[in-house]
Amino acid sequence: MLGERRLKEIADRVLRAATADQTEVVISSQEECLTRFAANSIHQNVAETNVGVRVRSVIGTKVGVASGNDLSDEALDALVHNAETATRFQQENPEFGSLPEPRPVEPIAAFADATAAFTPAQRAAGVDAILRASREDRLTASGAFSTNVAEMAIANSLGVSVYHRDTTAHVMSVVMGEDSSGYAAQTARNVGDLDPAEVGRIAIDKALRSNDPQSIEPGAYTVILEEAAVADMLFFLGYLGLGALSVQEKRSFMGELGSKVTGEKITLWDDGRDPRGLAVPFDFEGVPKESVMLIENGIARNVVYDTFTAAREPGKHSTGHSLPAPNTMGPIPIHLIMAPGTMTKDEMLASTKRGVWVTRFHYTNPVHPLKTILTGMTRDGTFLIENGKITKPLKNLRFTQSILEAFANAEALGSELKLIKQDWGNVATLAPAAKIDGFQFTGTTEF
Repeated sequence: MLGERRLKEIADRVLRAATADQTEVVISSQEECLTRFAANSIHQNVAETNVGVRVRSVIGTKVGVASGNDLSDEALDALVHNAETATRFQQENPEFGSLPEPRPVEPIAAFADATAAFTPAQRAAGVDAILRASREDRLTASGAFSTNVAEMAIANSLGVSVYHRDTTAHVMSVVMGEDSSGYAAQTARNVGDLDPAEVGRIAIDKALRSNDPQSIEPGAYTVILEEAAVADMLFFLGYLGLGALSVQEKRSFMGELGSKVTGEKITLWDDGRDPRGLAVPFDFEGVPKESVMLIENGIARNVVYDTFTAAREPGKHSTGHSLPAPNTMGPIPIHLIMAPGTMTKDEMLASTKRGVWVTRFHYTNPVHPLKTILTGMTRDGTFLIENGKITKPLKNLRFTQSILEAFANAEALGSELKLIKQDWGNVATLAPAAKIDGFQFTGTTEF
């Protein structure tokens, strides 16, 4: 960790060297530690320390970006020069107004000393709890246990100057038999909140119960989706249509606010400050994050904005959802929270006459953004439900399903939220399980 003082010294150094009309500097520093395991053995322990500096220059309405990871004065001067040179070769963008003005940012406590001090031996001990249990059941476990420390400083020539540091711990495992597999994962700011043995127990249980999977015909089924599968759908919903740019470019299902887009059981918002998630106080422009109600009881309410998209609409302001420049995707909600329901997963199961239990999705991809149609596969624990009980394991199924239609057919939502970490940075979702009618499976696999 370089610390707040050092990061702000670097930012000031960059801004002093700049000659552009406006300049922004984003400095991020990470210490990432990872213990990987496969074939019931730890095979890799790695640690990486890195720092990145990203400079955005504005000359008139031209905008250019350059990045590097050398903190010497000479390298920082060269980085500023490269950003300004790139800017001069850009086309004018008459819709670009300005970098953001400074706004008050309330700090967030997201740093756990225990996570920062966690050792390779401690990670190995956590992994060992998974491996020993896997060996006892003659299964094969793989996965990873990571602990990360990160800090970020953002400053611009208009007076923005913010700093944040945080920690993240994550453990996941896939446990496999000859023709079966199970998955489980946990994420927390404080590594002490993780229970690797419990992760192993859940993954092992699924692997044992999914032995000798059977086939069923494709078609529409009632499904009980665990939290990881619901979070996957929510991530794509945000990516496809809950940002202002997608609405402005008329490629979003949220085209008319105030209209019904899902069933009334669905309430969804984004809140980067919620301590239950991977909270951060500001976006990649240094703008404070706001809580934004996106869908309320099935009704489209709002989308998220960054500085550029807000300037394109009268009366709008950035909601603190900018991504790192250069960014062609526009603002995206990356701290989504779905309101929970009232049923436990056991109660959902007991209320289901015939259906499919899904642990998580795999290789999920959008097919039709406006209709929010996704396709992908089930993975690591798919089971047939009959008369309120799981009766047999199933071979994995391909689904092709509209997210909005699925949520319109949500019969029940789980009473508890689980934090599901995505593969990129602080992107994480607080999601419940869901019981959904008429979920479309369009194919089967041989395993």
